[in-house]
Amino acid sequence: MVAGIQIVGLGPGSRELLTREAEGLLASGLPVILRTRHHPTVEAVAFGGPVEDCDDLYERGRAFEEVYALVAERVVAAGTRGAVVYAVPGHPLVAERSVLAVLSLAEERGIPTRVVPGVSFVDVALAVLRIDGANLQVCDALEPRVDTWRPAIFGQVYGPGVASALKLRLLEWYPAEHSIWVLRRLGTSDERVDEMPLAELDHRPFGYLDAVYVPPISPVEDVRRLDGLVEVVGQLNAPDGCPWDREQTHETLRPHLLEEAYEALEAIDRGDWAALEEELGDLLLQVLMHAEVAARAGTFTLADVVEQICRKLVRRHPHVFGDVRAETAEEVYRNWEALKRAEKPRMSILDGVPRTLPALAASQAIQGRARRVGFDWPDVEGPLEKLREELAELARAEGGAEREAELGDVLFTLVNVADRLGVDAEQALRSANEKFRRRFGRVEELARERGLDLQALDLGALDRLWEEAKREVG
Repeated sequence: MVAGIQIVGLGPGSRELLTREAEGLLASGLPVILRTRHHPTVEAVAFGGPVEDCDDLYERGRAFEEVYALVAERVVAAGTRGAVVYAVPGHPLVAERSVLAVLSLAEERGIPTRVVPGVSFVDVALAVLRIDGANLQVCDALEPRVDTWRPAIFGQVYGPGVASALKLRLLEWYPAEHSIWVLRRLGTSDERVDEMPLAELDHRPFGYLDAVYVPPISPVEDVRRLDGLVEVVGQLNAPDGCPWDREQTHETLRPHLLEEAYEALEAIDRGDWAALEEELGDLLLQVLMHAEVAARAGTFTLADVVEQICRKLVRRHPHVFGDVRAETAEEVYRNWEALKRAEKPRMSILDGVPRTLPALAASQAIQGRARRVGFDWPDVEGPLEKLREELAELARAEGGAEREAELGDVLFTLVNVADRLGVDAEQALRSANEKFRRRFGRVEELARERGLDLQALDLGALDRLWEEAKREVG
């Protein structure tokens, strides 16, 4: 005896693709609830009992998840009154999220359910495309997520807006010229397959029975995702790869890591975002190269690196991934530091400041940590007075060693002043260096334009050129 909710698929389009069991249930006299009447089989099948649809719910829900919740409520409410058939396009469990909502709600309310297998649009697509479905990804066009190295088919491409959004998403991963197939009205007498470049995906209308097939690309063609870069670097470091890459060690790569980091910083300082795009790629390459060196040595792999940072980010953001509250950036920072101290207990608060940092940056980091435990002046007047004291001691210093020590004290105190004023000392000096480059470069240009030899000019003449350059280039 039939009881509870019988969930059946209407097939991809033609009545001939409707299973006998599904057709028998639709004709059994049980009440039938259709997710939608917009399906060719609905007009062709003979229903034996009352039929209603859920098309009205699409106007009430602001998002598909809300619509599916309303559909589930309607179907399960009917199931509480007696046996009912819920019919959906295709196979009930292939790109049909409303069925999941019904199953979940029915289980919650103790109503028995049964899913009757059916033919999906994927079954027809495999026959039309004549491909092996073993590695095929079945994806929802509304939430596209795909492994580009495997073939993918996207359902729910029911209109131009969905097609445009899907195209833009796929262009993040595939080349614009990548060939795709639009599968129109699958499973019907006017079924058609159109091949086109990805960039033209939304140039034609779409309907409820349309889908999109995207063939795979090779790993070395996968140039818009991190996986593709990892594959390229892996091939370079393979036994039959590049001899130079395979000879590298952490030590030989060290200067490249530092250089690429500084080149990225220089691009930021210039506001050159095209250069920054390139330099970040070079910096990322260094991370992957170090991971390859470590993998060869058996110390760690790129997966270990990724796992470490993922777990750290989740662990140190309990206000995002847990139940901790943090309303301001300052609260987030305090939580971060407390979690870091708990994870990595240290003998000194200064432990963990790399000795390889540039001196000004290291000084700023060291003094910042000391400030957290209250070891600092209460306001900027304290370090300014100390600076005057240190400058006087520098003026009195005799001999190279004493002068070096006193100058170090001056610089150290200057860093504290910078912190008090909210200035990054390292960046301030970099900006001053760049300003001097611009001005002195203009001094050299002025001298060349006037046929002057800089080395032959006295200080007064050089100063006049300098003041002129300042007015021109700032």
